[in-house]
Amino acid sequence: MTTLPAAQTAIAAKTPAADYAPPYASPRGLNDPHVRDLMAQCIHCGLCLPACPTYAVFHTEMDSPRGRIALIQAAADGRIGLAGGFQTHIDLCLGCRACETACPSGVQYGALLEAARATLAEETQPGPVGRFAGWLGLRQLMPHPKRLRLLARALRLYQVSGLQRAVRGLNFLPVRLRAMEGLLPPLPATYPDYRQPAPAVGQKRGEVALLTGCVQDAFLAGVNAATVRVLQRNGYEVHFPARQTCCGAAQLHQGDQELAQDLARRNVNACLELDYTAIISNAGGCGATLKQVDHLLADDPLYAERAKTFVGKLQDISEFLVDHLHQPPTGRLDLRVTYADSCHLRHGQKVVRPPRQLIQTIPGVELVELRQPEMCCGSAGVYNIVQPETAGDVLDAKLADIAGTKAQVVIATNTGCHMQLLYGVRQAGLRAEVLHLVELLDRSYAKAGPTP
Repeated sequence: MTTLPAAQTAIAAKTPAADYAPPYASPRGLNDPHVRDLMAQCIHCGLCLPACPTYAVFHTEMDSPRGRIALIQAAADGRIGLAGGFQTHIDLCLGCRACETACPSGVQYGALLEAARATLAEETQPGPVGRFAGWLGLRQLMPHPKRLRLLARALRLYQVSGLQRAVRGLNFLPVRLRAMEGLLPPLPATYPDYRQPAPAVGQKRGEVALLTGCVQDAFLAGVNAATVRVLQRNGYEVHFPARQTCCGAAQLHQGDQELAQDLARRNVNACLELDYTAIISNAGGCGATLKQVDHLLADDPLYAERAKTFVGKLQDISEFLVDHLHQPPTGRLDLRVTYADSCHLRHGQKVVRPPRQLIQTIPGVELVELRQPEMCCGSAGVYNIVQPETAGDVLDAKLADIAGTKAQVVIATNTGCHMQLLYGVRQAGLRAEVLHLVELLDRSYAKAGPTP
């Protein structure tokens, strides 16, 4: 167990600023010539194996990044079919991209994985239940924030009526439904009104657009509310682009690149209506997907340049605040805290230092590093729903690491991770609270009182 600042020095040595936000391609499928080039970059050294959560669970070559690249090569060459073993091992990948950080050759494994999933989506058909679930979740719910809020309101009735306690006590649901129900956080009674901008507090320093997300807006509304207050406190007027939609991460994870591109266009349109100082994302996985929309729309003559402009303005909330913390938090919080990196924030966006730096600005907070901060918690988009057993094994390892820190608060920076850790901490009986980074900052601001 390592405490800062020694850990911060080590992180700085491993992750220079020049490595942030690397180029990331999004090829269409295994027949794309670019995919062949990406495969050839792998030198089969095996340094990715210790970084891979599924290799740690199964200890099989096919469930390591190196093994999956070999399978992708074999499928691209026609030496193996797509169904059966190939799909099984691709589906078992979390897509955490920790292997990219560990790789000495710079292999863009995430792009290879998306190519494999896109090809599987084109060439194989799920059963009727799978097709219906995909249609409902990826097309009818996630792109429509109002529908998700309605769903959340119905589920809140399920919670406050006492029915949730009964269902959890009986434990009769099928495994996937049980996984979905277990991830349900305490739901809000009311939601913020995003029809008008939130004014800056004190000196106005600019206007920013906040991407409120889909699942986070409906199920973790307090995170967005805290984000707004923290930005206001630092002098920013916060806008909520009315036509914004889902980031497309879950759609890409399931191989639906066409839908992901459509969502990308809608977000680009929504966020470029005004000339904002920055476009802010507060979810690591969403931000990682949105930072690649210039690649996703590179072949679209109407959107290629607009997508580059969008990406140029997009920042994770921690990236933005670490450079624009005009009013540092002064309220003392005597807490022992650990930070559970979002995989896509750490390995995809390469944002490692800023969240830690912000935590350290809060008086009284002791930040204790996990032994393996680079390892996934098992959320991985919808992975903890479609692969609940493996996700549970990965989560158990993360919870053991968290327990070793004896932290009172676990900090998250991604929607899926937040919900996964809430579930895991409750199941493990840990005496720790799970908060988003901005919620911790917001508490410090609140304790300090109003800005003079």
